[in-house]
Amino acid sequence: MQATSYTYDPVTRSGSVLLDDGTPVEFGAAAFDAGGLRLLRPGQRVRIEGEGEGAGLRISLVTLQTF
Repeated sequence: MQATSYTYDPVTRSGSVLLDDGTPVEFGAAAFDAGGLRLLRPGQRVRIEGEGEGAGLRISLVTLQTF
């Protein structure tokens, strides 16, 4: 699933993304670390994986969207 990076805290390695419908969903350090990223800027397109839907989505992976 794709989303847009919304917030990111480099100290805690956690943040949030906006789903394409505008729903904000938070992610923790484990999801960020699973993607192998070092930094995330607001507005970047990302690929996410997780369980659930909408605001109930629990993100397990955040990585950059590649085409």
